[in-house]
Amino acid sequence: MQIQLNTDSSVQGSDSMNEWVQRELTERLARFRDHITRIEVHLSDINGDKGGELDKRCLLEVRLAGRQPMAVTHVAGKVADALTGACEKLQHALDTALGRERDAKRRDTIRGA
Repeated sequence: MQIQLNTDSSVQGSDSMNEWVQRELTERLARFRDHITRIEVHLSDINGDKGGELDKRCLLEVRLAGRQPMAVTHVAGKVADALTGACEKLQHALDTALGRERDAKRRDTIRGA
């Protein structure tokens, strides 16, 4: 699973932030690692220098093996909260998309074909 971090000019993309993002996504999405080929993380400040309560945005774009890409976004007051919220949304989206391929007894269904 390859993870790429992109930031705008208002969000500092340091090495420590890159390591933190890598660690968070790897831990939170570990159960989907066989399906995910690449994740692009886009962190941005919506208002720029103006400030504001909910102005940090995290967009996660996920490339799945043999499927169309998926994207989720979350807006929060802090970069960490935006990433956490986007991760939770992505987990639910992946559960929905990939969960349909198996039935209650974890067997492949006709939808997985």
